[in-house]
Amino acid sequence: DDGDYLEIHERWARNIICAMARLDGQVVGIVASQPLALAGVLDIHSSEKAARFVQTCDAFNIPLVTLVDVPGFLPGVDQEHGGIIRHGAKLLYAYCNATVPRISLILRKAYGGAYIVMDSQSIGADLTYAWPTNEIAVMGAEGAANVIFRRQIADADDPEAMRSHMVKEYKTELMHPYYAAERGLVDDVIDPAETREVLIASLA
Repeated sequence: DDGDYLEIHERWARNIICAMARLDGQVVGIVASQPLALAGVLDIHSSEKAARFVQTCDAFNIPLVTLVDVPGFLPGVDQEHGGIIRHGAKLLYAYCNATVPRISLILRKAYGGAYIVMDSQSIGADLTYAWPTNEIAVMGAEGAANVIFRRQIADADDPEAMRSHMVKEYKTELMHPYYAAERGLVDDVIDPAETREVLIASLA
């Protein structure tokens, strides 16, 4: 409401935003990916930050709104040694354990395991929406095409042209905006301009 919100731990783990706000007077906890920091990936710190926030909202009976734009978990030896899987599981557990209303909105990228732990429908989100720009997939089109069509690309006379063709085909068939709705991964694909109204109605 009126653009007012209170961000929690804003200088720690900037790749995720945790904020208190009001929607039509109703207090909500907002967990949002921040693509401007580390491209919005989940790492140890952001998983821990979001998990604590989700548990806090659950303790005080505050509904959760999750805004998803996550390209995956941060890869790397440091993350592996630090226990990224264990920390990612904390966020998964926090959402699964929450008894408050949970609404999830996929803005853009929603890749792999990181998408699942960001309050996906498969872990019990009450309502899941997506903007037409959503990309729910195991990984990005380039990576997926390189794996799935590896043989065709390797055997082609012009591997680069073939790769580009396969990426385009993958995007057209599996990453179009309504693929998620067709597969039942989201309840509805909504107009970004109607986001506030949809969230208010959903909370009501």
